[in-house]
Amino acid sequence: MKKIDIAVVDYGMGNLRSVSKALEHVAPTKNVLVTSNPKDIASASRVVFPGQGAMPDCIRELDLRGLRQAVIDATSNKPFLGICIGMQMLFEHSEEGDCPGLGVFNGLVTRFNADAMHDANGAKLKVPHMGWNQVYQSQVSQKPHCLWQGIENGARFYYVHSYYVLPDDDSITSGFSEYPQRFTGAIAKDNLFAVQFHPEKSANAGLQMLSNFIAWNP
Repeated sequence: MKKIDIAVVDYGMGNLRSVSKALEHVAPTKNVLVTSNPKDIASASRVVFPGQGAMPDCIRELDLRGLRQAVIDATSNKPFLGICIGMQMLFEHSEEGDCPGLGVFNGLVTRFNADAMHDANGAKLKVPHMGWNQVYQSQVSQKPHCLWQGIENGARFYYVHSYYVLPDDDSITSGFSEYPQRFTGAIAKDNLFAVQFHPEKSANAGLQMLSNFIAWNP
């Protein structure tokens, strides 16, 4: 059986093709497999956990495919990249549908506060937060995470979301954006890195992050 370098977790939610194509672009010699088989995820060298849609639907589909434990195990034993809902699902609970998450991290997934959604000029901001926004790199241990290597601080990434994570432990925050208040855009701990934005849709900065992930040896 051919070695699986990168497993992209397929639980029936989100545009997995764009994620897999971006990974193939930055790592043309690697075997990238979109899979819903827990054994593939367990044997892969690296795991990418993307997603789009409502968190209750994502959790339900993950469980229907028997993927919950495979994903939880991967968060602790190999380079792991969560994207969008794939980051939110790692937390304890989401206000969206009053839904329990996977509980890898302590914290809440909450919706943008409608009453606070005004820019500096008083204009109303839309929810979902959709489009390009600057991401500022949080410096943990006096330096940014290695997945930010070659990416300018404040580079723009592409977002599509109405909810964002509130980690209990702010030290895991590796990047943040403002809309209009500050919110967590990226988290990192040990072998795990996860982002609220979509690197696969974020032009050169996103491709650089995916390339950094492929080279990362935590």
